[in-house]
Amino acid sequence: MAGLFITASGTDIGKTVVTALLARQLRARGQTPDVLKPVLSGFDPATPATSDAGVLLSALDLPVTATALDRISPWRFRAPLSPDMAAAREGRTVPFDDLVDHCRDRLAAAAGPLLIEGVGGAMVPLDDCHTVLDWMAALALPALLVSGTYLGAISHTLTALAALDARGISVSGIVLSTSAGSSVDAGETREPIARFAAVPVIVLPRLAIGADGVPSSVEAPDLTGLVT
Repeated sequence: MAGLFITASGTDIGKTVVTALLARQLRARGQTPDVLKPVLSGFDPATPATSDAGVLLSALDLPVTATALDRISPWRFRAPLSPDMAAAREGRTVPFDDLVDHCRDRLAAAAGPLLIEGVGGAMVPLDDCHTVLDWMAALALPALLVSGTYLGAISHTLTALAALDARGISVSGIVLSTSAGSSVDAGETREPIARFAAVPVIVLPRLAIGADGVPSSVEAPDLTGLVT
């Protein structure tokens, strides 16, 4: 079944917003997407509904239960740090081979498109010798690159794109999630990125967020064409 890996040029850029929105849009088109965020740092077990995993479950209209959390995010860590650092604080590791096998098993079992959300940016370390980029290369899925519109986003986006290209990872598109308080116009940010990137570049405006943490799709551009 088709799969898409959602990665980013950095952390706190908007991957979960984009993944949740895309899941909702696919469902509105009659598809049955599934979502996976296998590695999650900054997870507070006291407030699971507001975690990234909780938001993604809500996007599928699924209850946020312990079983559901284990299914969507089996490797959860409390510290809001890179996975290698967050895991080390708990005396744990992210087992790279198990992570890749888990994603492959879910891909094989998926009835519809499987959206796999990464953690942090594309070059964030998972352990002592693997990054998110290695994880993506092992799965060989097309990637959706999420970036912002802040000052510096152009270079960060094109650098991430070059890193993906160097590993032979196809990119279905780039979503520029409008950064809060940005002094740079989103359209001005998009233009040079689109000039250098031979893929669709879509600007995502600041969206209203529902009580369940899922962004409203009323003013959102259609992202479903990025799922190949």
